[in-house]
Amino acid sequence: MDAGLMKMWVALSSIALMFIAVFSIMISRSKLKGIFKYILAAIAYICMITAGIFIVLVVFSGPAKG
Repeated sequence: MDAGLMKMWVALSSIALMFIAVFSIMISRSKLKGIFKYILAAIAYICMITAGIFIVLVVFSGPAKG
């Protein structure tokens, strides 16, 4: 697989992780109570941090060669 195509898939997966994080936070704040609220919020924040790291890696890796 080409390097540019690989960077595209990493960027798309990080965008998907961001959407999952946003909807998980919305659900945990409005629908859930108790320990499930905090578990889903923790998973959402982990998804957001992971997506941020992926985006930083894609942006700062420079243009794809090849």
